[in-house]
Amino acid sequence: MKTALTIAGSDSSGGAGIQADIKTMTANGVYAMSAITALTAQNTTGVTAIMDVTPEFLGQQLDCVFTDIFPDAVKIGMVSSGAIIAKIAEKLKEYNAQNVVIDPVMVATSGAKLISDDAVAILKKELLPLADLLTPNIPEAEVLTGKKISSADDMLSAAEAISEEFGCAVLCKGGHKLNDANDLLWHDGHGDWFCGRRIDNPNTHGTGCTLSSAIASNLAKGYDMKTAVEKAKAYISGALEAMLDLGKGSGPMNHAFAINNEFTE
Repeated sequence: MKTALTIAGSDSSGGAGIQADIKTMTANGVYAMSAITALTAQNTTGVTAIMDVTPEFLGQQLDCVFTDIFPDAVKIGMVSSGAIIAKIAEKLKEYNAQNVVIDPVMVATSGAKLISDDAVAILKKELLPLADLLTPNIPEAEVLTGKKISSADDMLSAAEAISEEFGCAVLCKGGHKLNDANDLLWHDGHGDWFCGRRIDNPNTHGTGCTLSSAIASNLAKGYDMKTAVEKAKAYISGALEAMLDLGKGSGPMNHAFAINNEFTE
């Protein structure tokens, strides 16, 4: 069995973060492991509190994983501090991590910045150059390029610029506020569009976590980048189409929509 590691924060309501990543990786046929960057008290209506782990403890988690069950892919989610970012970069280089997918979570759906300018600078200098794939949404791509994105051509220019700066593939996600659910993968010097349909489901908590984890799972299994993204897009569409409806806010998707066996009955 192939293996994947998620480095991210814990979501107590189970819809995003570590919990969504583990569910996604399991549903996509790989063995999931985790290194937790922060504990959060949150549910479908919002985040109440955050408790970061120390960089030293995060490093110990990563040591334990890499020295025992080496991951075939690594997914990295929200990281809030420069010290945490630097520690992750240090360990990825120390162990020569493979198939690194980074979801550069920097901007909330409301538009509020989630990490400081100093942390963004460390992220860009230390961590993003280690990625095989970055998966920014439109606001995050705007932060990375310093340019406004308001069209498909803008997405192309941004994805190419980010790819050139950090030396990796880039999946620029259009579903946040542009052209429905069409995403652009820039890799190997050219762009591939993945045209999707917007699914009328208000419960979208954890979609970014889920997509990046599904891609990492597919890379762990040996799929090429384009196929890994294509399969991940199909998976997240299925999870949304299952129309799970939990909680009082923007609820989670059904990560287990395709798992039907004697133990789920």
